[in-house]
Amino acid sequence: MKVTLMAFLSVDGVSQGPGARDEDTDGGFAEGGWFYPYGDQAFGNLVVNWVAKADAFLFGRRTYEGFARHWPKLADPADPVASRLNGLPKYVASNSLVRGEWGPSMILAGDVPRTVAELKRQPGRELQIHGSARLAQSLLAAGTIDELRLVIAPVVVGSGRRLFASDGMLTGLRLLSHETTPSGLAIQVYEPAEAPIHRETATILDGDAG
Repeated sequence: MKVTLMAFLSVDGVSQGPGARDEDTDGGFAEGGWFYPYGDQAFGNLVVNWVAKADAFLFGRRTYEGFARHWPKLADPADPVASRLNGLPKYVASNSLVRGEWGPSMILAGDVPRTVAELKRQPGRELQIHGSARLAQSLLAAGTIDELRLVIAPVVVGSGRRLFASDGMLTGLRLLSHETTPSGLAIQVYEPAEAPIHRETATILDGDAG
């Protein structure tokens, strides 16, 4: 399976609490719900198309618990997103949960990047990560994520947890596609690539070439 990440970001890179004011108040974050006003029909269609490619989902504990409070209430089998989220296997990276109440779920403890690498060898299309910034950071560092689908809202939040931490490693990305929705969402799809050469190194190489 291919591991794909779908993440909602502000222009300044915040990923915390996009959907509702009380979604994630960790660290005193009070700006939740900043993404919600921009969720137009074009974006909804895109999410349906993405979720249709999933054969399983992977969550961090916090995102899993948030989803588990919401999606089981949407039991319409004709709903293309809810039916897949509720029905497909869900893996949860957590050292505190013993079992998941939102089935079918399996808890992944210990060396999660190694376990996810093993899951990638199983047959299937996509193992999708939705949100789960802390989990995504560890998998990006381990080189386990195959594709990033970043949905950037036209808003500067100012504070809050970011998908790409300030102390993260230098990482190259290759742009696969990009589009915008009528509400101003910028959808950018990337795959990992070689890290860019530092400017000092590039200058030396240019000098050697001459």
